[in-house]
Amino acid sequence: MSRLVIVSNRVADPHDTAPGGLAVALEEALQRQGGLWFGWSGAVTDSDTPQMHCEQWHDVTRVTTELRRQDHDSHYAGYCNNMLWPVFHNRLDLAAFDAGYWDGYRRVNQQFARQLLPLLQEDDVVWVHDYHLIGLAAELRALGCRQRIGFFLHIPFPPPVIFMALPQHEALMQSLMTYDLVGLQSKQDLRHFSSYVVDQARGQARPGGHFQAFGKRTRCESFPIGIDAQAFASLTTTSEALQVHATMQREYSQRRLVLGIDRLDYSKGLPERICAFRDLLARHPQHRRSATLVQIGSPTRESVQAYAEIRARLETLCGAINGDFGELDWMPVRYIHQVLTRAHLAGLCRAAAVGLVTPLRDGMNLVAKEFVAAQDPDDPGVLVLSRFAGAAEQLHEALLVNPYDIHTTANTIDQALQMPLDERLDRHRRLLARIQAQDVHWWCKRFLAALARPTTFGMPPPARYAFERHSTAVSRH
Repeated sequence: MSRLVIVSNRVADPHDTAPGGLAVALEEALQRQGGLWFGWSGAVTDSDTPQMHCEQWHDVTRVTTELRRQDHDSHYAGYCNNMLWPVFHNRLDLAAFDAGYWDGYRRVNQQFARQLLPLLQEDDVVWVHDYHLIGLAAELRALGCRQRIGFFLHIPFPPPVIFMALPQHEALMQSLMTYDLVGLQSKQDLRHFSSYVVDQARGQARPGGHFQAFGKRTRCESFPIGIDAQAFASLTTTSEALQVHATMQREYSQRRLVLGIDRLDYSKGLPERICAFRDLLARHPQHRRSATLVQIGSPTRESVQAYAEIRARLETLCGAINGDFGELDWMPVRYIHQVLTRAHLAGLCRAAAVGLVTPLRDGMNLVAKEFVAAQDPDDPGVLVLSRFAGAAEQLHEALLVNPYDIHTTANTIDQALQMPLDERLDRHRRLLARIQAQDVHWWCKRFLAALARPTTFGMPPPARYAFERHSTAVSRH
């Protein structure tokens, strides 16, 4: 079996008690067949020679590198967080189109390629993850790398009219076309990708997910990422989870728990969610004193102004609801700005009557699947899910909502709180069966099997890649 080499912006810490969805998914994939995980250590250096560090953890070799300070500022803080993230989430109003960010983005992709290439074995399969490293295959090919390279985008692929707001959209698409396989989360993402190739790049889309443009050919398919449903469900029986569950039952013995678990990100629709809960209390007064929203808003990217603003707005909204509707022995909203362990989150999910997963835009959203996995099969809660999350394509037995529509979302929460047991059991049974069948192992096997399929794609020329040449042309305009 070929060795699996995973490359991502960050390498997961095996000792982390609260890893993100990406870290959990990739850890599962690597532990199953062993391999190498390469990425940034999180360290920033003023040296011109970033250092690498190697660590063995079970069957996985973790190799991390530093970033030069100027590259970190322009690549991670700049191009990734202030350009790609808002644009790919349809938030052009929050994008900072700074021409200087692009050079740093290219330099980091080049650094990763130079440091990774000597570590590769002849029959390795390289799997690159997410928007931080779109240009990595191009840089590896320019250095002579001939191993198969796949790419998976964990965030949404935007509609062409949004994607083209990026001054370097052609260079980014040319970079994607250099991969042997491009994986996207949803069928909608695939439609956006195809539309750009055909309508904007004047390329071709052929059966079997084959695309040709810019003199390059690749395959692009949707691979909705899953979770290890059994492993997350087993967390509900740990001492941490049982303690959380017991606390929730004691505190909310006469009330229903409505739960939101999110990073504090403007893409998650948190202000809209709080407004919908306020509308629920205002127009459905029977839920006053009987329903409480517990909203976990984990800190993230706090140095970015947009995130500071979303936190301030959220805290103001929560305070206003508690001030207007709260009583001495009941607060409508409990907002927790902390990172909780996965066991704590599993206990909260188990105790919740309703799970609110209502992002304005999301590539997949694994919290929706974790909520389903954690439920008591004899008395399950109800998932309220945004239509704009990639998970909505799979989890159509959830109550689907438009998070921008505050009134209808409030009405849907009311429906979830009053749903009879028979309907809850039926919806949960079908949802659980699907996330168990289409789990992280299914996702990994599908992607790697597709990447292993033989193709006749030619190798790009060993000269400098168009990623860099195009960027120079773009900068002159």
